Amino acid sequence: MSKLKELNTPIFWAEGHPGELDAATWQVEVTGLVKEPRTFSYADLLALPKTVVNARLTSVTRWSVFGAWGGVHFRDLLDVVGVDPKAAYVEFFSYRKIYTTAIPLEVALRERTLLAYEFEGEPLEEDYGGPVRNFCPYLWGYKSAKSVVRVQLLDRPSRGYWEVRGYPDAAQILAGRMLDINTRRWRQIPDGEVIKFLDDV
Repeated sequence: MSKLKELNTPIFWAEGHPGELDAATWQVEVTGLVKEPRTFSYADLLALPKTVVNARLTSVTRWSVFGAWGGVHFRDLLDVVGVDPKAAYVEFFSYRKIYTTAIPLEVALRERTLLAYEFEGEPLEEDYGGPVRNFCPYLWGYKSAKSVVRVQLLDRPSRGYWEVRGYPDAAQILAGRMLDINTRRWRQIPDGEVIKFLDDV
Protein backbone atom coordinates (compact mmCIF):
# COMPACT_ATOMS: atom_id res chain seq x y z
CA MET A 1 0.00 0.00 0.00
CA SER A 2 1.37 3.44 -0.93
CA LYS A 3 2.10 6.14 1.63
CA LEU A 4 -0.62 8.36 0.16
CA LYS A 5 -3.14 5.54 0.52
CA GLU A 6 -1.95 4.74 4.05
CA LEU A 7 -2.66 8.37 4.94
CA ASN A 8 -6.21 8.00 3.52
CA THR A 9 -5.51 10.81 1.07
CA PRO A 10 -8.72 11.52 -0.87
CA ILE A 11 -8.93 10.18 -4.43
CA PHE A 12 -10.71 12.41 -6.91
CA TRP A 13 -10.79 12.37 -10.70
CA ALA A 14 -13.12 15.01 -12.14
CA GLU A 15 -13.02 13.38 -15.56
CA GLY A 16 -13.28 9.81 -14.26
CA HIS A 17 -10.61 7.46 -12.94
CA PRO A 18 -8.42 6.22 -15.82
CA GLY A 19 -7.91 2.74 -14.45
CA GLU A 20 -4.53 1.02 -14.63
CA LEU A 21 -1.83 2.94 -16.52
CA ASP A 22 1.49 1.56 -17.72
CA ALA A 23 4.53 3.60 -16.65
CA ALA A 24 6.79 1.57 -18.95
CA THR A 25 4.99 2.89 -22.05
CA TRP A 26 4.10 6.33 -20.65
CA GLN A 27 4.99 9.37 -22.75
CA VAL A 28 4.87 13.10 -22.08
CA GLU A 29 4.88 15.40 -25.09
CA VAL A 30 6.49 18.83 -24.55
CA THR A 31 5.37 21.22 -27.25
CA GLY A 32 4.17 24.75 -28.02
CA LEU A 33 6.57 27.67 -27.65
CA VAL A 34 9.71 25.58 -27.35
CA LYS A 35 12.70 25.43 -29.67
CA GLU A 36 12.87 21.64 -29.99
CA PRO A 37 9.55 19.88 -29.24
CA ARG A 38 10.11 16.42 -27.83
CA THR A 39 8.26 13.43 -26.45
CA PHE A 40 9.75 12.02 -23.25
CA SER A 41 9.26 8.42 -22.23
CA TYR A 42 8.98 7.58 -18.54
CA ALA A 43 12.55 6.28 -18.72
CA ASP A 44 13.66 9.58 -20.26
CA LEU A 45 12.16 11.49 -17.32
CA LEU A 46 13.85 9.20 -14.81
CA ALA A 47 17.17 9.84 -16.58
CA LEU A 48 16.91 13.62 -16.07
CA PRO A 49 18.24 15.18 -12.84
CA LYS A 50 15.94 14.22 -9.97
CA THR A 51 14.66 16.83 -7.52
CA VAL A 52 12.98 15.97 -4.21
CA VAL A 53 10.96 18.64 -2.38
CA ASN A 54 9.24 18.52 1.00
CA ALA A 55 5.95 20.28 0.42
CA ARG A 56 2.15 20.03 0.54
CA LEU A 57 -0.46 19.29 -2.07
CA THR A 58 -3.46 21.37 -1.01
CA SER A 59 -6.95 20.81 -2.36
CA VAL A 60 -9.57 23.49 -2.88
CA THR A 61 -11.90 21.04 -1.09
CA ARG A 62 -9.92 21.90 2.07
CA TRP A 63 -7.39 19.18 2.75
CA SER A 64 -3.60 19.20 2.57
CA VAL A 65 -1.04 16.36 2.52
CA PHE A 66 2.68 16.73 3.26
CA GLY A 67 5.56 14.61 2.04
CA ALA A 68 8.66 14.25 -0.09
CA TRP A 69 7.69 14.61 -3.75
CA GLY A 70 10.24 13.49 -6.31
CA GLY A 71 10.48 14.23 -9.99
CA VAL A 72 11.88 16.55 -12.62
CA HIS A 73 12.18 20.26 -11.95
CA PHE A 74 10.68 22.20 -14.83
CA ARG A 75 13.88 24.15 -15.39
CA ASP A 76 15.69 20.87 -16.08
CA LEU A 77 12.91 19.68 -18.38
CA LEU A 78 12.70 22.94 -20.31
CA ASP A 79 16.47 23.20 -20.63
CA VAL A 80 16.26 20.13 -22.87
CA VAL A 81 13.70 21.59 -25.28
CA GLY A 82 14.61 25.30 -25.04
CA VAL A 83 12.03 27.96 -24.24
CA ASP A 84 10.81 30.52 -26.76
CA PRO A 85 11.13 34.03 -25.25
CA LYS A 86 7.41 34.59 -25.91
CA ALA A 87 6.39 31.73 -23.60
CA ALA A 88 4.57 32.90 -20.45
CA TYR A 89 2.33 29.97 -19.41
CA VAL A 90 2.58 26.20 -19.11
CA GLU A 91 -0.52 24.16 -19.94
CA PHE A 92 -0.98 20.54 -18.82
CA PHE A 93 -3.12 17.84 -20.41
CA SER A 94 -4.14 14.83 -18.35
CA TYR A 95 -4.73 11.34 -19.69
CA ARG A 96 -7.51 11.37 -22.35
CA LYS A 97 -6.89 15.15 -22.63
CA ILE A 98 -10.25 15.98 -21.05
CA TYR A 99 -8.65 17.67 -18.06
CA THR A 100 -6.41 20.66 -18.76
CA THR A 101 -5.07 23.51 -16.66
CA ALA A 102 -2.34 26.13 -16.99
CA ILE A 103 0.01 27.98 -14.66
CA PRO A 104 2.31 30.96 -15.25
CA LEU A 105 5.77 29.96 -16.44
CA GLU A 106 7.33 31.80 -13.50
CA VAL A 107 5.36 29.57 -11.11
CA ALA A 108 6.43 26.45 -13.01
CA LEU A 109 10.05 27.51 -12.57
CA ARG A 110 9.83 27.99 -8.79
CA GLU A 111 11.93 25.62 -6.69
CA ARG A 112 9.14 23.28 -5.54
CA THR A 113 7.17 22.85 -8.77
CA LEU A 114 7.85 19.47 -10.37
CA LEU A 115 6.76 17.02 -12.96
CA ALA A 116 6.47 14.46 -10.18
CA TYR A 117 6.68 10.69 -10.44
CA GLU A 118 7.04 9.66 -6.80
CA PHE A 119 5.91 10.37 -3.24
CA GLU A 120 8.10 9.37 -0.27
CA GLY A 121 10.33 7.39 -2.63
CA GLU A 122 7.46 5.33 -4.08
CA PRO A 123 6.18 5.58 -7.67
CA LEU A 124 2.94 7.52 -7.92
CA GLU A 125 -0.04 5.26 -8.52
CA GLU A 126 -2.98 6.08 -10.77
CA ASP A 127 -5.22 7.04 -7.84
CA TYR A 128 -2.94 10.00 -7.14
CA GLY A 129 -2.00 11.03 -10.65
CA GLY A 130 0.70 8.58 -11.62
CA PRO A 131 2.75 7.71 -13.48
CA VAL A 132 3.59 11.44 -13.85
CA ARG A 133 1.75 14.50 -12.55
CA ASN A 134 2.31 18.20 -12.15
CA PHE A 135 3.03 19.09 -8.53
CA CYS A 136 2.65 22.79 -7.70
CA PRO A 137 2.39 23.47 -3.93
CA TYR A 138 1.96 27.21 -4.47
CA LEU A 139 -1.58 26.94 -5.88
CA TRP A 140 -4.77 24.97 -5.23
CA GLY A 141 -4.46 21.33 -6.24
CA TYR A 142 -6.59 21.64 -9.39
CA LYS A 143 -3.51 23.22 -10.98
CA SER A 144 -1.51 20.04 -10.24
CA ALA A 145 -2.85 18.04 -13.17
CA LYS A 146 -2.77 14.25 -12.81
CA SER A 147 -1.39 11.66 -15.25
CA VAL A 148 0.13 14.26 -17.56
CA VAL A 149 0.57 13.34 -21.24
CA ARG A 150 1.28 16.78 -22.69
CA VAL A 151 3.02 19.93 -21.49
CA GLN A 152 2.46 22.92 -23.77
CA LEU A 153 4.07 26.34 -23.50
CA LEU A 154 1.85 29.29 -24.41
CA ASP A 155 2.11 33.06 -24.69
CA ARG A 156 -1.26 33.64 -22.99
CA PRO A 157 -3.47 32.06 -20.30
CA SER A 158 -5.62 29.06 -21.15
CA ARG A 159 -8.75 28.28 -19.10
CA GLY A 160 -8.88 24.62 -18.18
CA TYR A 161 -11.39 22.06 -16.96
CA TRP A 162 -12.26 23.73 -13.65
CA GLU A 163 -11.59 27.29 -14.75
CA VAL A 164 -14.36 27.17 -17.37
CA ARG A 165 -16.62 25.84 -14.60
CA GLY A 166 -16.07 28.91 -12.44
CA TYR A 167 -12.91 28.17 -10.47
CA PRO A 168 -10.47 31.10 -10.36
CA ASP A 169 -7.62 30.87 -12.83
CA ALA A 170 -5.24 32.44 -10.29
CA ALA A 171 -5.92 29.49 -7.92
CA GLN A 172 -4.47 31.33 -4.92
CA ILE A 173 -4.71 29.29 -1.72
CA LEU A 174 -6.93 31.18 0.72
CA ALA A 175 -6.86 31.30 4.51
CA GLY A 176 -9.33 29.15 6.40
CA ARG A 177 -10.03 25.78 7.94
CA MET A 178 -8.08 22.87 6.47
CA LEU A 179 -7.85 19.12 7.17
CA ASP A 180 -4.21 18.14 7.70
CA ILE A 181 -4.19 14.65 6.18
CA ASN A 182 -0.95 13.73 7.96
CA THR A 183 -2.36 14.28 11.45
CA ARG A 184 -6.12 14.00 10.68
CA ARG A 185 -6.64 17.32 12.49
CA TRP A 186 -8.56 20.35 11.30
CA ARG A 187 -6.28 23.36 11.35
CA GLN A 188 -6.22 27.00 10.28
CA ILE A 189 -3.98 28.15 7.42
CA PRO A 190 -2.96 31.64 6.27
CA ASP A 191 -3.16 32.72 2.62
CA GLY A 192 -0.67 31.24 0.18
CA GLU A 193 1.34 28.02 0.07
CA VAL A 194 0.64 25.86 3.12
CA ILE A 195 3.97 25.86 4.94
CA LYS A 196 2.75 26.20 8.51
CA PHE A 197 -0.57 26.03 10.31
CA LEU A 198 -1.85 28.78 12.59
CA ASP A 199 -3.70 26.60 15.12
CA ASP A 200 -6.01 23.63 15.54
CA VAL A 201 -9.77 24.12 15.22
